[in-house]
Amino acid sequence: MPRPRENPPNRFEQAYLEWEGEPPPADLRVHEEHAKSALSENKSPDVGFRWSVNPYRGCFHGCAYCYARPTHPYLGFGAGTDFDRQIVVKLNIVERLRAALGKKSWRRELIAFSGNTDCYQPIEAHYELTRACLEVCAAHATPVTIITKGKLVRRDVDVLQELRDVAGCRVALSIPFAKDEDARAIEPFASPPSKRFETLRILSDAGIDTAVAVAPIIPGLNDDQIPEILRRAREAGASAAFKILLRLPLEVGRIFEARLADAFPLRSTKVMNAIRDTRGGRTTDARFSSRMVGQGVRWAAIEGLFSTQCQRLGLDYLEGEVPQAAPASVPDHGPQLPLAF
Repeated sequence: MPRPRENPPNRFEQAYLEWEGEPPPADLRVHEEHAKSALSENKSPDVGFRWSVNPYRGCFHGCAYCYARPTHPYLGFGAGTDFDRQIVVKLNIVERLRAALGKKSWRRELIAFSGNTDCYQPIEAHYELTRACLEVCAAHATPVTIITKGKLVRRDVDVLQELRDVAGCRVALSIPFAKDEDARAIEPFASPPSKRFETLRILSDAGIDTAVAVAPIIPGLNDDQIPEILRRAREAGASAAFKILLRLPLEVGRIFEARLADAFPLRSTKVMNAIRDTRGGRTTDARFSSRMVGQGVRWAAIEGLFSTQCQRLGLDYLEGEVPQAAPASVPDHGPQLPLAF
């Protein structure tokens, strides 16, 4: 379980994660449940994947901008601190996934980890549900794409290598800030960017196909950091990059604006105005396809900067996240869908 960095490991515990930065909130609560199914099906035409797996609900990373926050009220919790500190664990998700992929009707389509909350948030160090689910995907030759802010993904290099060989696998590290201190203000309990770049290097050196997601781009706050993020990602071995413009659905707008004002009081008004400029005058917008959201001169400049830097660095500029192609030795079980955010 997560523990403050100054607390030594308990010798009777098999799994622990050393905490970096400020100690975690003392009021973290974990709720265990049994899920009816493991696969979540997406039917939205502007999202490029059909299936996703979410071992956890809520996310301890506490990112102020997280678009998944409005899902927590469906569980009887709030979208603010409850989302960060009331974490739901799907105890039986591995068994449910094994049953789903074992059906004759399963066509080995791409599975996204995760479509909602981070599958490598700190609690994964204890439960290991993501790892076990990836092992199931490997056993059933099912391609996988992962997007995470958690350095814990490096633990599962062996499983990712197996997936690479039997079906196809890509890991994208979401890195919206180049500086650790900026990230800590908006993403207080996620792995710092320095550790995410380090994780990219470890995975790339292990032969895993890696990408960097500048996600989200917050106009006026981190768009000037795009060149450094892409450069450092390329130096760490990433082969591709994609971006996601900030969106603030429902309660997220109020949560983000309050955190922004607290962390960057001299810049908050400028940032909110810049967000409106790229959102057609709005700050709250539920749309999240990169093909639908950007507007105005500022967004055109961001698009130009991103594409130019990718070209200069030799990074594939992705419209959406795409898995590595399956090896020729793997039978063709139908098309593999791209993953877009």
